[in-house]
Amino acid sequence: MSNSDITISKSFEPSTIEAYWGPEWEKRGYARTTLDPRRPNFAIQLPPPNVTGTLHMGHAFNQTIMDGLARYHRMRGDNTLWVPGMDHAGIATQIIVERQLDAQNQSRQALGQKRFIERVHQWKKESSSTITRQIRRLGASTDWSREYFTMDEGMSRAVIDVFVRLYQQGLIYRGKRLVNWDPELGTAISDLEVVSEEEDGNLWYIRYPLSDGSGYITLATTRPETMLGDVAVMVHPQDERYTALIGKTLTLPLVGRKIPIITDDYVEPKFGTGVVKVTPAHDFNDYKVGKRHGLAQIIVLTSDAKINNNAPVVYRGLDRYDARKRIVSDLAALGLLESIKPHRLVVPRGDRTRSIIEPMLTDQWFVAMSRPAPEGTFHPGQSITQTSLDVVRRGQIKFVPENWTTTYYQWLENIQDWCISRQLWWGHQIPAWYTDDGQVFVAHSEADALAQARAQAYNGELKRDKDVLDTWFSSALVPFSSLGWPKLTLELEHFLPSAVLVTGFDIIFFWVARMVMMTTHFTDKVPFHTVYVHGLVRDAEGQKMSKSRGNTLDPIDIIDGIDLETLVNKRLTGLMNPKQAALIEQKTRETFPSGIPAYGTDALRFTMASIATLGRNVNFDLARCEGYRNFCNKLWNATRFVLLKCEGYDCGIVAYPGDFRSIDTLNFSPADRWLVSLLQRVEVNIEQGFSDYRFDNIASAIYKFIWDEYCDWYIELAKVQLEIGTPTQQRSTRRTLLTVLEIILRLAHPLIPFITEALWQKVAPLIGQYPVGTASGNASIMMQSYPLSASERIDEQAEAWIAELKAIVNACRNLRSQIKLEPATRVRLVAGVNVTRLREFSPYVRALARLSEVEVLEDKAELDKQAFGAPVALVGTIKMALKVEINITTERKRLTQKISHIANELAKCNAKLQNKNFLARAPAAIVDQEQKRLSDFQSMLITLNNQLGRLSS
Repeated sequence: MSNSDITISKSFEPSTIEAYWGPEWEKRGYARTTLDPRRPNFAIQLPPPNVTGTLHMGHAFNQTIMDGLARYHRMRGDNTLWVPGMDHAGIATQIIVERQLDAQNQSRQALGQKRFIERVHQWKKESSSTITRQIRRLGASTDWSREYFTMDEGMSRAVIDVFVRLYQQGLIYRGKRLVNWDPELGTAISDLEVVSEEEDGNLWYIRYPLSDGSGYITLATTRPETMLGDVAVMVHPQDERYTALIGKTLTLPLVGRKIPIITDDYVEPKFGTGVVKVTPAHDFNDYKVGKRHGLAQIIVLTSDAKINNNAPVVYRGLDRYDARKRIVSDLAALGLLESIKPHRLVVPRGDRTRSIIEPMLTDQWFVAMSRPAPEGTFHPGQSITQTSLDVVRRGQIKFVPENWTTTYYQWLENIQDWCISRQLWWGHQIPAWYTDDGQVFVAHSEADALAQARAQAYNGELKRDKDVLDTWFSSALVPFSSLGWPKLTLELEHFLPSAVLVTGFDIIFFWVARMVMMTTHFTDKVPFHTVYVHGLVRDAEGQKMSKSRGNTLDPIDIIDGIDLETLVNKRLTGLMNPKQAALIEQKTRETFPSGIPAYGTDALRFTMASIATLGRNVNFDLARCEGYRNFCNKLWNATRFVLLKCEGYDCGIVAYPGDFRSIDTLNFSPADRWLVSLLQRVEVNIEQGFSDYRFDNIASAIYKFIWDEYCDWYIELAKVQLEIGTPTQQRSTRRTLLTVLEIILRLAHPLIPFITEALWQKVAPLIGQYPVGTASGNASIMMQSYPLSASERIDEQAEAWIAELKAIVNACRNLRSQIKLEPATRVRLVAGVNVTRLREFSPYVRALARLSEVEVLEDKAELDKQAFGAPVALVGTIKMALKVEINITTERKRLTQKISHIANELAKCNAKLQNKNFLARAPAAIVDQEQKRLSDFQSMLITLNNQLGRLSS
C-alpha cells in the first residue's frame, strides 16, 4: 500500500467530490431497496414536486431531513425505500404552456385539446428533469428506478380505478353546486387555492323601490354588478325597523323583477343598513339562505366573468367591472344611488393567477366527505372523514410536533364535500360518458361505458366528460398507487404504511389529510405512521422569502456560488416595478458585495439540519453556511493528519486478509479511553435525535464531538502520545485515531454524505473495511452499518481524568491571557502539590498550554515562594503559577487601573440594588442578574487586590 493510495489533497474541494460521488452512488444502485422479510422496513415518500418546479430553500430543507432519515435507516440495515415522483400539476402546468403560446401569438383554443396536450407533453419532456437534477445535487439517495409521474400509465390506471369504485360506492357524485371559480383559468378551484386578502373597497348604498309605490328600502353592497341576479332582500327577524315591510315585494332596480322581503338570522343588523340582498348563484352565504328559503338561483355571469343573457340587454357581454361602472352610473341617473362609502373588505384571489374569484353555480363532481361508506368496503357505515379522524385519535398516525394534530382535527371536523373536477385540458380526464338525454355512465373505459349503456337499451353514441380531476386527487393516492396498487405487490406488503412523511404545514389539508382518507378507505392501512411537519424557511431576519422582497436564495447558488452581477440580474428578472427593482438591487449589492461563494452541498445540508427545530419557521443565515464550510474543512484537515500519522505504521489493526499485524499489545491511555467513552454518549444522543426527528440535536452532537473533542482536544493529546509514548502506546493512539475517525464519518454521513464518503474511502482500507483498489459492492460508506452505543465502553474514570486535565489546561490558557502572552511565547509553569496527577498531566499541559516546562513541587512552602508575584490559578487542590519575567511597575499600573474599573462597576451595582424603584419595577430575573454581577465584582476585587498586594510586599 503506497502513499498515493491513501493521501488526500491539501484542500477540501466539494465540487469535485460531488461531481464524482453523486452519479457514482446512483450507478452502483446503492439506494435501491431490498425486500428481505427478515429485516425491518423503512419507507418514505418524496412529496412529488410539480413538473413546473425548480428547487427552492424549502426543498433543500425537507430533502436534507428525508435523505438523512433514508441514509440512517439504510445503514441500520432496514429495507429502505425512498420513493421519488413528479406531479403533473394541472393548473400550474396549463398556465405555463398557455403563456408560452401567448408569447407566440397562439392560444390553446386555436390549437385544440389534442394538439394542446401534445404540446404539454413536449414541454414536460424538455423541462421535467430540471428539478430531479437539482434534487440529485443535494445528494438525495432516492431509488430513481422507481420514479413515477402522476400521469404515467400505471398511476393513471389507479386514478381511474379509485374514481370508478368511489362512484359505485355512492361516495362520488355530480351536482350543481356553488364553487370558487377562477375567471382567468375558466375552472373551479379548491377553497385551499383561494387566498383571501383585505383590500380597500366601497359600500354602495342602493334604494330598492317597494312594488306598491309606497317608498323604498336602502341596502348596502360591495358588489353592485351581482344585483342583476338578486332574488330577494332580507332583514333580521327581530329588527323592528323593518317589521312592517316583511312579506312585501320590491322591484329590482334596472331589471324590473319583483322580489320578496324575507327574514333570516344570518343578517347582521349593524352592518350597513341592516338590509342584505340575496343572490344565491353568486355568494356562498346567499346560496345557503336560498336553500333554506327555496329561492331561485339566477346566474348572471359567464365563465370568463362577463354578464350573460339572464341580465338586461344593455349589460350583456360587459366585463364584470365594466358592468359595475355602468350599473352604478345608471342607478345614479335614476336617483337610486344613495351614497358610496369607503370600506375595507376581504377579497378572494386565486393563488395561481391572482384573479378575483367568483362564487359560481356550476355542475361539478364531488367526493362525499360525510356520507357513510357502504357494505363491502373496509369501513362500512362510517364516512371517510370519520375514519381519517379515528386513525389519528387511536395513535395509528402521530404528528410531530404534536400541536399539528389539532389543526388536522379542526379542518376535518368542518370539512365540506370535496370538489374534484376542474375545467382544464391537462390532467386525468374524468372517466364518465354521457348520453344525449343526460344519462351518465362511469367506467374504466369507453367500451365499458358503452356496455353499460347498451344494458340500459341505449344505442346511441356517448360523449366523454371534458373535465379533468383535481391534481390533489391523484396525489392523494400516492402512498399506495406508487407501490403498484391495485396489484398486491411485495412493495405494498413491505412499505405500506411508510414510516414517516416529511412535509410543510401548508399542505396538511391539500395533501396529508387526503392521503389518509384515500389510503385508509382503499387499503385499510394508514399511509404513514408519522407526519413530521417542518416550518417554512425564512431569511436571517425571519422574513418570508419572496421575489417581491428580493430575499430569495437558490440552494444551487449556495452550493456552486454565484457572482454579484448574475445574482442581481437573477433577482430582478420579471420585476415590473422600477422602484421595487432599485431597492432590491441596492439591498443585494449591500448584502452580497462579492456575490455568494461556493459553500458546497455538505455545508448547506449541515446548515439545514442545524436549524431543523420543531418550531413553525426556521431562519436561514448564510453565515451558518460559512461556519459549516469551515467545519467540513476542519474534518478534512483532521483526516489528513490522521492519515499522515497512521499510513505505513503499525496501528494495531488487521488491515486486510493476509496482514497479521499484532493487536494483542495495546495500552490505551486515559485520553484514548475518554474519547471512546464520550463517543458512546454521543451515539446515544444521535440515536435519540433520529427517533425524535430532532435534526438540530443530531447536528449539534456531531459538530461538538468532531470539532471540540476529537479535533481540538484528542488530536492535540494524540500528538503528545505519538511523540513520547512507548511503541505500544503509539500503536494504541493510532488505533484510536483511526477507529474513532471512521466511526465519526459514519455518524455524520446521513447529514454530510459527500465529504464523509470521500474521506471514508481513504480511512476504510487502513482499518480493514475493504482492500484498496477493490470493486467490492460494499465499498461505500453508504453500505456500512450505522454506529450504535456500547454502554460497557463508557469509562467514567477516564472522563473524570480528562475533565481535570482540561480544567488545568484552560486555567493555564487563562493565565496566559491575563498577562497577554503571545501564542509563540513559552514560559515555565510551577504547580503542586498533587504530585502524582500533575506528573501524569505535565506532558499534555506543556504541549496544550504552550509551556517551556512544567515544574511539579511537593513542598507547599516552596510552591508559594515560587508563585510569589506570578499569575496564579487554583484547580481543585492543584495550585499553578506562570513564571514569567514581568515589569513590576507596569503590572502594578495595570492592576490598579483594573481595580479602579471594577470598583466603579461595583458601585453602580450597589446603587441599583439600593434603589427602591428599581427593586419594585425590575423583573426578578434582572434583579438576580444584578446581584450575581455584584458578587462577581466583589470576588474579582479580592483577587486583584491580593495580586497587587503581593507585588507591593
